[in-house]
Amino acid sequence: MLRPDHLVISAEALSGADEALAALFGAEFSPGGQHPLMSTHNRLLSLGPDEYLELIAIDPGAPPPGHPRWFGLDHFRGPPRLTHWVCRCDDLEAALLQAPAGAGRATALSRGDLHWQMAVTESGTLPFDDSFPALISWQGSTHPAQRLPDHGIRLRELQIFHPEAQALSAALSPLLTDSRIAILQGPAGLSALFTTADGELRL
Repeated sequence: MLRPDHLVISAEALSGADEALAALFGAEFSPGGQHPLMSTHNRLLSLGPDEYLELIAIDPGAPPPGHPRWFGLDHFRGPPRLTHWVCRCDDLEAALLQAPAGAGRATALSRGDLHWQMAVTESGTLPFDDSFPALISWQGSTHPAQRLPDHGIRLRELQIFHPEAQALSAALSPLLTDSRIAILQGPAGLSALFTTADGELRL
C-alpha cells in the first residue's frame, strides 16, 4: 500500500522562493541537499513525523544531467507552486506493477546516510498529466522528516484534479487509502490545505 510521503513545490530558483514560502507558513524551510542525478536541489519543511514539504528547483551550480529532470523542472516557469505529490511504499517494484504505465523505473539514490529508491520516468512527467504520485521507497529507518524542526504544520487535505478523475481514482484505489485525499473532476492540478500556527493555509 502507498502512504503520502511529501508534497513538491516547484520553483525556478530556491533563492527568494524559500523566503516567500516561509512568510506564508510562518516557518523557515530547512536545508535539504543536491540531487546529482537530476542536477536539482531542495529545501524542506516538516509536516509531522513522517511527512514533509519539498521546495525544489534546478541547481544552477550543477552540470545539465543529459536527460529530462524529474517533476518537469526543465519546463517549469512562473511563481513557486504545488506541482506534485510523492507516496512511499515498502516494495517499489511491487507498487510499480500495479501502477499505470509510465509511472517510472526503480532507481537507487542516496545523499549522506539517506538511501532510497525512486520511480524515475524517462520523460520527467508522470501518468495522468502529473496527477499520479511519484513513488518512493526509503531504505532503512532514516527519513528526512525525522530531522526537521516540527513547527506544528500539518496537511489537512489534498485535492487532486484531473479531467479523467474517475480513471485516476480507479488507478489509485487499489494502492492508497487516505481520508485526506480527494480526487476531483477538473483541469489537472493539486490543491492542499494546511493547518499552521496562524490558521489554515491553502496552496
